[in-house]
Amino acid sequence: MARVEAGTPFDPAEAACWITRGRPPAEAARLASIWRRYPDLPAAAPADDRMQRLRNRAVAMRAFHDALDRRNQQAREIRNFAFTASRIAQGVGDDRDRAILAGRDRHGYRWMPCVRYAEGLMVARGGRVYAPHCTGEEREAYDRGFAEGGGDPGDVFDAARRALRAAVARDLPAEPALARPLPSTWPKPDDARRPTPWLRRLVILGAAEAGLTTGEAECLMVLPALLAREGAADTTVLVVADGVLIDREACATASTWPPPPADLPALLPGRDIDDILVAAQGADLAVIDAHASLLPLARHQERLRHTAALQRAQFALWLDRGLCAGESRAAGHIRWGKVNRGLVARLGELTATYTGKDAQGHRIAITLTATGTPAAGYVACDGAELVPAVFVSNRKAVRGAMEGALRRFAGAIRLPASTR
Repeated sequence: MARVEAGTPFDPAEAACWITRGRPPAEAARLASIWRRYPDLPAAAPADDRMQRLRNRAVAMRAFHDALDRRNQQAREIRNFAFTASRIAQGVGDDRDRAILAGRDRHGYRWMPCVRYAEGLMVARGGRVYAPHCTGEEREAYDRGFAEGGGDPGDVFDAARRALRAAVARDLPAEPALARPLPSTWPKPDDARRPTPWLRRLVILGAAEAGLTTGEAECLMVLPALLAREGAADTTVLVVADGVLIDREACATASTWPPPPADLPALLPGRDIDDILVAAQGADLAVIDAHASLLPLARHQERLRHTAALQRAQFALWLDRGLCAGESRAAGHIRWGKVNRGLVARLGELTATYTGKDAQGHRIAITLTATGTPAAGYVACDGAELVPAVFVSNRKAVRGAMEGALRRFAGAIRLPASTR
């Protein structure tokens, strides 16, 4: 790529200017032709004409970017299919990989319909319940895979019949489903769950997540962030070390390694657990699954899933749900949006809006959604009146401050005007 010299004028109607900024020649020529067709009008032109010119150019640019999106999507699907085929060629592919390629070769599906086709096929063959969780073309692919696997969603006895058939095929006796889901199947954390006091929370970590080993590349070390959070010292923490589930407090006083296994029947029943988080992968997660029957039933049972980046975001949501002693915050999913100056967020009857920066810092206004008036008269559980204007010094902290303020106001009591 050619180097762009400092002070070089940029003429969007010239393809060379786009090429020097990293665009391939074909894309550069297309962009330059759009700018030649719809150049900026002079400042003396009527405002309506200038706005119409901008709209016409935006329409042409939208078609250009839509074509790029389609090309990138096709390239991504080609890479996905190539990776799946390479797994099979290397001997590490499984039945799901082969089913994905069968969906492409046999039915001509694109990538996501192929994934749904393989999912339906594996669900039917594994004796599991029909659950598409998709629509449109993906739903049709799932239904076809489910039917080819021997499933019939119209038969009320279909799942039981297939489960029995799958058990016989594995030469195993049919077993009833577990009364509770395994930790490996728990959903990921989200912001709609109810905030829970730290004393009623339980965290189960794999060795890599606790910092005992280097772990896999996708593992996220979560213990330091947990211990750094105010109030988290009251949380019960269990760690998987060398295939043994131990109490983290026993690590510091143990004279041998690994420490003796935690006595879960004696440790957990004495604690009122409302929220359980599992952060483990691979063999460590299998150890936790093996102890599932000893874990308490809790209102929230979740685990960190997928890539390290997604796990980091999920763990941040889980940390934000922790309550310190005497603190009160509301639950519920916060709906985020944009306004002219920045962010807007809504929770229940309240709206938080970033109104810009003034002498006190970056200002966040808390208002009533229905009327737009300031949220006055809200009192926290300790009797302190909440001020419907929040200030933060750092622009990057605005989103977190908006979320915290919304949950404090939504969890507070609003006094009638006559008692204020």
